[in-house]
Order: sequence, then structure tokens, then C-alpha cells
Amino acid sequence: MPTWYTTIPSPIDELLLIGDGEALTGLHLSPHRQAPPAGPDWRRDDRLFVAATGQLAAYFAGELTDFDLPLAPAGTEFQRRVWASLRLIPYGRTTSYGELATELGNPGASRAVGLANGRNPIAVVVPCHRVIGADGRLTGYGGGLDRKRWLLDLEQGVLRRRGEVPLATPAGLW
Repeated sequence: MPTWYTTIPSPIDELLLIGDGEALTGLHLSPHRQAPPAGPDWRRDDRLFVAATGQLAAYFAGELTDFDLPLAPAGTEFQRRVWASLRLIPYGRTTSYGELATELGNPGASRAVGLANGRNPIAVVVPCHRVIGADGRLTGYGGGLDRKRWLLDLEQGVLRRRGEVPLATPAGLW
């Protein structure tokens, strides 16, 4: 079975979208460090990613706050639980690794949550950028902290324009 892909431009650099023909299985920021290596079964087909491309364009334009795409990330059961929890973090808001671990029923698992978060194969759509350190500081992001800051600033700016109260951040942080 082929692995389908496309690349699209975005304000945070080129994005690599990967799918199985029915669902998005990967979305990686350039330089695609976490992406699986392209193999002989990889086939480019931009048409398979029209919905994802359109929704990403609307997100980056500040017009979309919730993605509605079929997703099929490959991972362990625990990783998939973490990734599902990430999708529940409201747009423009953040949570910490510890808070996420507590929500998953295991308050001592913040390190495991952090590792699963770092292995999220569907960046932006599964908003791992919304997870920050317990002290409110931006912490690791596969696409780099500048991109994480940019995504959070985008979302909070949209909330401000809509008259919603964005997340208060400690002084001096992103």
C-alpha cells in the first residue's frame, strides 16, 4: 500500500502532509526531522490533501479554530491517549505536561506525557504546541520554540480580535 504525501507552504515554513489515502497520518514542519523516511512506496497526490490544505490555510489566516479531519496517527496506546487529550486543549489556551498527566489519570506521568507529546506525528492539527512547562515557560517543540511561540501568538491574537480573553501569560514569556 502506498504512502501518500504532499508539501504545502505555510507562514511557519513548508509542511509535509502524509496520509494513507483516507486519513492524515503525519504533518511535519520543515526540516521534517520527525517524518518517516521516504521510501519507494511514497506517492505524491495533492488531491488527497485538499481538505487538510484548505483547513490549514484557514487556520493560518485566523479563520479556523477547530480542525475536522480524519486522523490516523501511529503510536502506542498511551501515545494515542495523549494525542487525543491534546486535541481537547481549547484554541488559544495552554496546559502543562503535569496537568495533562493528571487529566489522563496518572499525575506522576508528566515525563511520559512529554515524551509522547514530542512524538506527536501530526503537528498543528494535534496541537502539541499548546503544552508548556509547569512554570508557564515555553518548553521543547520539534519545530523549534520560535514556531511554537508563533502558533500561540496567532491563536491568542485571534481570540483578542474576537473579544475573547486570551490566556494570561507571565511577564517576559512568549
